[in-house]
Amino acid sequence: MAVTTEVCVSTTVREANDRGYRCVVISDGCAHYFPEVHEMGLKMIKAQGGIFGWVTDSPAVVEALAV
Repeated sequence: MAVTTEVCVSTTVREANDRGYRCVVISDGCAHYFPEVHEMGLKMIKAQGGIFGWVTDSPAVVEALAV
């Protein structure tokens, strides 16, 4: 995998959030060698009602953009 959820994605989302951006992570657009680490990374991002951002998947994004 090229972009690991718990390192690259998480760090970028936290930095963007600190700069005032509202972030959405596409869950099937990132990964980790171990699926449980990927899932934990996503849980950390969306913890406490989306403290760092929101998580969705690519079909939901495509559907939202088609409107």
